Amino acid sequence: MCQLAPFRAIAPIELERIYLDHQATTPVDTRVAEAMSPYFLDNFGNPHANTYPLGLNARRATEDARRKIADSIGASPHNLIFTSGATESNNIAILGVAGATTGRRRRIVTQATEHQSVLEPVSHLAKNGFDVVMIGVKSNGIIDLEALTKVVDKNTLLVSVMFVNNETGVIQPVDQVVEICSRVGALVHSDSAQALGKVRIDVEELQLDFASVSAHKAYGPKGIGGLYVKNLRQAAIGPVTYGGGQEGGLRPGTLPVPLCVGFGKAAEISTAEYCEITDRLYCLEKRLWRGITSFAPQVKLNGHATQRAPGCLNIFFPGCNADTLIDSWKGLDVAKGSACEATKTRSSHVLRAMGASRAKADASIRLSIGRFTTQNDIDNAISIIHHSLTK
Repeated sequence: MCQLAPFRAIAPIELERIYLDHQATTPVDTRVAEAMSPYFLDNFGNPHANTYPLGLNARRATEDARRKIADSIGASPHNLIFTSGATESNNIAILGVAGATTGRRRRIVTQATEHQSVLEPVSHLAKNGFDVVMIGVKSNGIIDLEALTKVVDKNTLLVSVMFVNNETGVIQPVDQVVEICSRVGALVHSDSAQALGKVRIDVEELQLDFASVSAHKAYGPKGIGGLYVKNLRQAAIGPVTYGGGQEGGLRPGTLPVPLCVGFGKAAEISTAEYCEITDRLYCLEKRLWRGITSFAPQVKLNGHATQRAPGCLNIFFPGCNADTLIDSWKGLDVAKGSACEATKTRSSHVLRAMGASRAKADASIRLSIGRFTTQNDIDNAISIIHHSLTK
């Protein structure tokens, strides 16, 4: 364990900068790009055209990809639909369930550290007659299960809890959330975009009702994702957009075959190389953390120390301003938090929900390691950070 021998995966094109923002997006694995390539030109058929070989070949390619993605999360391919990404998947799950309900269940529960693609649909439902409850988290970023237990009752329709946080990497106890909800028959959705390839996901074993995934968080292309729906044909969920009735009637539109194929290949690689990749991420993360704390012992980790996905570090630099630090880290690509909120001036809602002051949130930086990060990258990053803090 923790062997830092050269990794066997094919590396992407050489970059001059050191990229440590893999929670925002990952580079496309060259094996994924190669798998996609034929479906842009020669095999360009519409997968919904089933009367001639070109369309049938495209259909076979998308269904093969669906199977690979389903395998990577422990699902049946019949219960997985393609979407444009986890944001759309989250919207379909939340708004689709709310739109289909006809009974007394009108309560929607989520946690304060969710991605905006969960928080905003939930906020929309609050303005349209639903009883929305926002659960807090502890200072380590873990959901307050006691508070959750108190609000989940027979009026609860859906509970949405992220699997791995996109800013801190904290892993939520989704199994315990499901257990609490099962007592009263409430449905459970989990935004699992950050989990794919980093932690084991088995949606059927967990008994999740819905789970969202995204290709570009797992070395696949942007613009493609998936939504797992338990017992899709009988599920109490409806579409939020309308058209040709594709994807079980939940997500209309012609499937982008190259993107589907790329997602399938990315999922297949993540499954096959899971142990090797995660072990290596843990090792490099430990090296980075030890390197920084060797000259800056005052820094603190935001979030649970061990219940966290590998390669994810959110670090508080006391007395510093994150923007100023990032500007001084020439050649190092990092971020304060979610790329979706990078243009906004407000502090991280995730860190604030964990009890951090605005000053602490504004002095925190997310560093996330990826499959192609090298030991040399980590050592160079440590040197850059050391120079900025000690000059």
